[in-house]
Amino acid sequence: MKKIIIAGLGPGSPDDMTPAVLAAVSEADVVVGYKYYFRFVEPYLREGCECIDTGMKRERERAEQAFRLAEEGRTVVVISSGDAGIYGMAPLIYEMQRERGSEIAVVTLPGISAFQKAASLLGAPIGHDMCIISLSDLMTPWAVIERRITAAAVGDFVTAVYNPKSHGRYWQLYRLVELFLQHRSPDTPVGYVRQAGREEQVVKVCTLTTFDPEEVDMFTVVIIGNSQSYIANDKFITPRGYYREQPTGDVKPGQQIMNESFRTILSEMKHPDIPRWRLWPLLHAIHTTVDFSMEECLWMDERATEILYNKVADGTLRHIVTDVTMAAAGIRKGALARLGIEVHCYINDPRISDLVSPPSRVGKEMPLITRSQASMQLAAEEHPDALYVVGNAPTALFEICDLVRKGKLHPAGLIAAPVGFVHVCESKHAAKTLKDIPKIIVEGRKGGSNLAATLVNAILTYDDAEQLKPGRDL
Repeated sequence: MKKIIIAGLGPGSPDDMTPAVLAAVSEADVVVGYKYYFRFVEPYLREGCECIDTGMKRERERAEQAFRLAEEGRTVVVISSGDAGIYGMAPLIYEMQRERGSEIAVVTLPGISAFQKAASLLGAPIGHDMCIISLSDLMTPWAVIERRITAAAVGDFVTAVYNPKSHGRYWQLYRLVELFLQHRSPDTPVGYVRQAGREEQVVKVCTLTTFDPEEVDMFTVVIIGNSQSYIANDKFITPRGYYREQPTGDVKPGQQIMNESFRTILSEMKHPDIPRWRLWPLLHAIHTTVDFSMEECLWMDERATEILYNKVADGTLRHIVTDVTMAAAGIRKGALARLGIEVHCYINDPRISDLVSPPSRVGKEMPLITRSQASMQLAAEEHPDALYVVGNAPTALFEICDLVRKGKLHPAGLIAAPVGFVHVCESKHAAKTLKDIPKIIVEGRKGGSNLAATLVNAILTYDDAEQLKPGRDL
């Protein structure tokens, strides 16, 4: 039977060639391929088998030769390194079969791809969704390749890179790293293997920031991890999620969901490589609002989260004052009980009526104040050193600023997230002028009681930030 067998030889080691490929090679009348790869099959050829080399970069001539020989009634094996269907000869042979209208039977035998061999040497880097990208622009315009690189980085795919660098094509790998760093953490694991499975084999593990493209050539496969990948004991691992699917008894369902949400947020952030004291409240803010613009509008003093948590830990912060009951309600009761902290909201305190419309004002031109302002005045008398939290009223924030400047209030910290259209931005500008008070401020018109409360929760659970395990007190 007239037949062409397309055989993937694997990455280069005899141990990595499949029995089916070895059997096909041993029965071939003719082996067609690039001469560099003949040395891998010569020990298995039957006597009289002809080896035909068409030279490098002459794949089309190689395919035409295979069809001519098969049409003569000979059994032809076309060899490719790795898997013949991955940047190999298989697609070309099938296209040519269609073009020629040939009745020659074509059979494809899979081989171990270079990225699979490289992955096995690196550890377990391709344990989850992945893609493969070639940086060779001989047949694909660079603009298309660059779009694919960006899509892989944004999609959080583990990415294997073929044809990463040659003497005449050196800058493309640098550009790939640049694009990945726009969407991935600098600590993202990177592994690369040169001459996988051969005597010259070199295996290295590093990160996106320490990766040196100058150590790479055309015989190298590069693998870039996703947001869950990590390096342990010099091995590059991308978890599939089995441990996440088997929670320990002390992890509640709500916490599981929140943990997974935080991992998703982290993978989609534009700039995840920020200090932990900033990252932790930012993750909480995005989780609560589903608004990634928080990356731009969440402002805070240097190390504010850490400073406020330390005040909680050493017992100097024992009271929290909110401007409205909704903000107070959103602060986790479990965390408050665990840490011995009390929350106070004076907005419904009966004493406010006298402050808002006191008898002494009747018939006089005296400025009226809002209930929110009055509540801050009461709070300043009873808890001047509390953490002050504003999630609704800009007038409350203005009052806090005024009381501080008059020396009647010295808060342990300030969370400023009033929301709306009137005097909201101005109140936040005023809050920024308060020196020596650690502050977290939601800039612009955005804010709200739920956002203010979640920022408090981020402070109270800051000791969970290192392991990225939110929701302990849910």
